[in-house]
This record gives sequence, structure tokens and C-alpha cells, in this order.
Amino acid sequence: MEDSVDSLAPWFYEFDLGPLGRTASALPVDVQPIHRTRLQMVEVALERIFTDDELRSSACLDVGCHEGYYAVELAKRGVHRVVGVDVREESVKKARFVARTLGLENAEFRLGNAERISRELLGTYDLTLFLGILYHLENPMLCLRNVSDVTGRACIVETQVIDEVAGETEWGWQNWKYPYCGALALIDETLEFDSGNRQTGATPLATCPTPKALVTMLNHAGFPRVEFIPAPPGAYEQHARGKRVVCVAFKDSR
Repeated sequence: MEDSVDSLAPWFYEFDLGPLGRTASALPVDVQPIHRTRLQMVEVALERIFTDDELRSSACLDVGCHEGYYAVELAKRGVHRVVGVDVREESVKKARFVARTLGLENAEFRLGNAERISRELLGTYDLTLFLGILYHLENPMLCLRNVSDVTGRACIVETQVIDEVAGETEWGWQNWKYPYCGALALIDETLEFDSGNRQTGATPLATCPTPKALVTMLNHAGFPRVEFIPAPPGAYEQHARGKRVVCVAFKDSR
């Protein structure tokens, strides 16, 4: 059977597919604004990285692209080449359907796991997107190093964060102390994972950083400069309260 909006349902994102109408997001109505806020903050981030001409001539990799919502938006803006990778085949199938329906020849989508992407497999990209995925990962530092490996200029990261943690710990001896550089919370998503919830990570163990931990991890992954994007007026409630953040991680220190 040929793919259609109905045959591919349920949808996570709301896409305007022209003559085919709009997909209906399965998210609760109160949660759906998260996508628009995230996109607004990504657009502000893009202005900090590229001129319009630079953006149109660039290549972008969307890691954990899901149904391709943000990759499609960049392709619609005329980015020269957009590649989305996601660990779930059904998500890649939906993303390809959307790109095909909209006639976006500059967008392509592949199966891929953030734990296994590399320059050898995918090449390098001026821009990488890492949106809504970090806090679902069992091995976030490995994945950030992988993302850094394929990033030429900057990476835009959006993630849930936990409340900041400060202090110091003994380190090998009671008189040797180190300060915390933030912290990671372990989140067990087993119930959602085992029930077939397709919004979890590839494994049921998730790790969620504090803002300081996020910056420290990005620095050690090869991004020496990190800038946070302020939430816009009318932002989704979590972004407005600082429980979700968007930042630009640059490969240079200037």
C-alpha cells in the first residue's frame, strides 16, 4: 500500500502538507506548543551562527530527527543539503514521506544511532541539530563526542534539564576535594519503553543534565564556546521556566 497521512499515523508533529492537509499531532494540546517554541529558538540560534547566504550554502545534519520536523523546516528555508538520522525506522519513513510530499530534494533521511555516527560514516556538516534527544540517552557524553566529530561550525542543542546542583566531593582521599561541574540525573523510562512509547530513547535508561553539566559536557566534547538562547515571549511553559534550554555550541572559542 502506498504511504499516506492516515496509513502513517499516529503523528508526533503537525505538518502542513499542502493539498494533503495537516497531520494531527498525537500530543496533548497543552504540550503541542513545545515544537513552535523550539523552532523559534532554533531560528534565533541560526542568526547567531550564519548569515542568510551562509545558511543557504551550508550542510546540516539533524541527529535524532524523529519525523523530520526541524530538518524539513531548514530544507524549506533553502539550506543546500539537510540530512536527518533517526534510530526508528517508522520515524524515518514519515520524514521521507513529508520531504517527498513537499518536493524537498535537498532533504534526505537515514536510519542511524547517535552512539554510532561518525565522520567516516556521514562526513562533516557546517551545522548539526541535537534537539530533544540528549536527555533520552544512556551514553550522552559518547554521543556528544560523536556529534562534535561531524560538526564543522556549530551545534544547536535543545534538552530538558534538572535543577542545578553545587558542591564538592572527596576524590581519592578525604583531604582531596573536587567541585561538582553540574550533575546528571538517571531517569528510568522502562515502563514507557516496554509499553512501546516511541518517544523514549533507544534504551530505557535516560540521563538528564543540569545546565552547568551540559556546558561542561559540550566543552569536553569539543565545543569550547556555548551560548544559551533566551526563551521568547509566549514560550512553551518549560522553556519559559528554564526546565528546557536551547544553546549554541561552537567549534571555535571566539
